[in-house]
Amino acid sequence: MKINLRLLYLYLFSAVGLVIIVFGSIQLVDLGLKTFVFKEADVYEIYPAPKGEGEVISEQDQKDRQKRDLSRQRQRELAGAMSAIAIGLPLYLYHWNTIQKENKKKKIEG
Repeated sequence: MKINLRLLYLYLFSAVGLVIIVFGSIQLVDLGLKTFVFKEADVYEIYPAPKGEGEVISEQDQKDRQKRDLSRQRQRELAGAMSAIAIGLPLYLYHWNTIQKENKKKKIEG
């Protein structure tokens, strides 16, 4: 059996694109569930700031900071998931369409 390196390359990169899409989709679903269904999944207990030198942070300021940090974290997760899908989808589609075209060409020739 003769191994066609070009076809192997196409299948490999098509699979890589598909895996990237799957991981990006998993991140997107995870983020959606945390945001809309399991709203307390990312909320952590706030402990009072240690009293020492410097400014003492009130509990309300700590809660506000936690909300901002959570919002930033979710934005980073969304950006990561969307960029994975944006990279994986064209990678997969290009290579898979090329495979399909070659298979059609072989059927017509053979």
